[in-house]
Amino acid sequence: MLAKTLRDYKRLGEYVGMARRSGRIPWSAIRDDKQVAAEAPPSFTGTEHFWRTVDAIARDYRVDRQHGQLVWLELWSETEGMVSQLARVEEEFGISCYSGGGFGGLAGKHDAAERVIADGKRTGVLHIGDYDASGEWILTALAEDVTAFAAAAAAEVEFVRVAVTPEQVETSCRPPRRASPTAARSAAPPPPRPRR
Repeated sequence: MLAKTLRDYKRLGEYVGMARRSGRIPWSAIRDDKQVAAEAPPSFTGTEHFWRTVDAIARDYRVDRQHGQLVWLELWSETEGMVSQLARVEEEFGISCYSGGGFGGLAGKHDAAERVIADGKRTGVLHIGDYDASGEWILTALAEDVTAFAAAAAAEVEFVRVAVTPEQVETSCRPPRRASPTAARSAAPPPPRPRR
């Protein structure tokens, strides 16, 4: 039995995560709470409503931009709040956008690997994140986990940082944003100032 403390809760989470990674606990054995909705089937008020809907669908017809490509692309943003903004940009290219930030989300990483496996193609993940120690760690953790899960099914995935890069920081003449002091894996504190 574990005490009801934050420390023991975190330890239990780590043990369960390791057990899921190793296959001792099947992924389907634990429900990861997400909002689930079962939508009602499409219905119409009459034939006129049906044909208006068909007409609207026909106007929205688009060819899959990634069909026939050798590499399937996804765009991941470190912050959830940027997804809707990025979706407006990448919509033209037919690329799906996902949030991939935070230090947790093991089930989300597993779901991403399942998408890679289901696509049956080599997948490239374009990643947008902060240029600081915390941002680098997030990308490394995402890449390691998703790549390992996909490799178990002989699927290939490659992560590429597209923003913010060292070159972008240099050309914009802005110093890198310092990691939040509350971030779990932020950079080490600056050295003490010399005494005068």
